[in-house]
Amino acid sequence: MAEKFSLARIKKFGNNFEVSVDPELALKFKNGEITSVRECLQSEQVFSDAKKALVVSPNELEKVFGTSDSLKVAEIIINGGEIQLTSGHRAKEREQKLKYLVNLIHKQAVDPSTGYPHPPQRIEAALEQGKISLDYNKSVEEQFDEIVAKLRPIIPISIEQKTLQMTIPATHVGKCNQVVRTTGKLLHEDWKTDGRWSVKVQLPAGMQQELIDKLNSVTHGDIVVDVVDN
Repeated sequence: MAEKFSLARIKKFGNNFEVSVDPELALKFKNGEITSVRECLQSEQVFSDAKKALVVSPNELEKVFGTSDSLKVAEIIINGGEIQLTSGHRAKEREQKLKYLVNLIHKQAVDPSTGYPHPPQRIEAALEQGKISLDYNKSVEEQFDEIVAKLRPIIPISIEQKTLQMTIPATHVGKCNQVVRTTGKLLHEDWKTDGRWSVKVQLPAGMQQELIDKLNSVTHGDIVVDVVDN
């Protein structure tokens, strides 16, 4: 009996490039739930036709993708190409995309009358009320601005950026550094002679309190945070 497998594929310069994948794990990788592309690959080779086992040469990969590293090429194919999915997998992908959209709006947008994020349940209800749906052939980021514009007549919503000036004691810098760098955009940082880290970071208004709460938890409140004018 022939081995069953699913493919992730992309077309470049008129040619097909395919990798053999576990479709569920490939979706998780594409959605950022797992970080190692190896976990979702059934083979680390890149094919022009996987069913015929036609392997693409390293020279061809370098010419098309700018790298001959098959794992890096596999990442490009999975993230930017099409994953063969069953109807169940397609339904799950739609559900995950919708959840990601709601979470993105919750984190990046606020109610301008209160300055606080809308609860996810309110965002979901507004999307349903406005019959606002995702184009599942596009990324959430590509549609984000358009969807927010459609939401505005239904709920008050504003995309605002906040700038925080923070000073973190030397004893907590190690744990706080990664939290800050992955949550916002660093505008300026200054290392004090006693090891304190003074950092100015910009981030969506809806994520301001989340970042402050995380840092307070890590430092047990031993942190100075000021909101500054953008």
